[in-house]
Amino acid sequence: MYYFITGCAGFIGSNLVDRLLDGGHDVSGFDNFSTGQEDFLTLANKSPRFTLTRGDILDTQSLTQAMKGSDFVFHLAANADVRFGTEHPRKDLEQNTIATFNVLEAMRANGISKIAFSSTGSIYGEPEVFPTPENAPFPIQTSLYGASKLAGEGLIQAYCEGFGFTVWIFRFVSILGERYSHGHVFDFYKHLLDDPNHLHVLGNGLQRKSYLYIQDCLTAMLWAIEKGTDKVNILNLGADEYCQVNDSIGWICEHLGLAPKITYEGGERGWIGDSPFILLDCSRIKALGWRPKLTIKEGIIKTLQYLKENHFLLEERR
Repeated sequence: MYYFITGCAGFIGSNLVDRLLDGGHDVSGFDNFSTGQEDFLTLANKSPRFTLTRGDILDTQSLTQAMKGSDFVFHLAANADVRFGTEHPRKDLEQNTIATFNVLEAMRANGISKIAFSSTGSIYGEPEVFPTPENAPFPIQTSLYGASKLAGEGLIQAYCEGFGFTVWIFRFVSILGERYSHGHVFDFYKHLLDDPNHLHVLGNGLQRKSYLYIQDCLTAMLWAIEKGTDKVNILNLGADEYCQVNDSIGWICEHLGLAPKITYEGGERGWIGDSPFILLDCSRIKALGWRPKLTIKEGIIKTLQYLKENHFLLEERR
């Protein structure tokens, strides 16, 4: 199988590249390196079965050319900056929704009909049902990121009806693990390096969140693609557990041997669009035979260990 991956140098994308190459597949990667990392593709670049194109998915000509010869598209490239979405609202529209349209049109031009799409549990906004199933009624959207991803889902489903595409839509919780470079573990660790005696938290620390380890996430995606037979396959990917932000802080500080003073700001929502409770119903993917191997705590510790060994990521964010 010849796979095409947008966002191939990102956290999830680069790990997927390595997994597919290990499985004996050919992979064509596409990335503009706005947030992706050259170092994440070190192993892939040594493989004769990997091809990298530096390009932007808003450049339709470059995208269409790079996609030629592929059998299956993983569309992972996106702006995932939920917290600062209101400061640049056009960014979510362009990089998440319009970019998805460009990917679909490039697929049509190349005669490719199968796509996996990285969506998000944020599309559920602040639901009334927990754990939240895939068929939950959609509430008012609470973030520009979630709204732009939901629009992308709608476009893809319409292409399935109009042009005979098949799609696997994955609604993720927050993903943790090796090559993680954006999120609460990253931010807390960076702040504690700067000041080990004080940690300032956005929100009241009581927000309840669910997380999934990157390798468990990839296994679920590939397993669902192998087992899924519907034209439109929509699956939540997450764990059956959650933790409070304060729990995560406790595990991080214990692992680092620190006891900082903790201050809070923002009430139950740390920023606009921050959902105080995220827990997805993953019975659909579990019915296919998948289970996560790592707990949330184990995923957080593995993420922290990776960051301790790869300080170049923290230096870039400084």
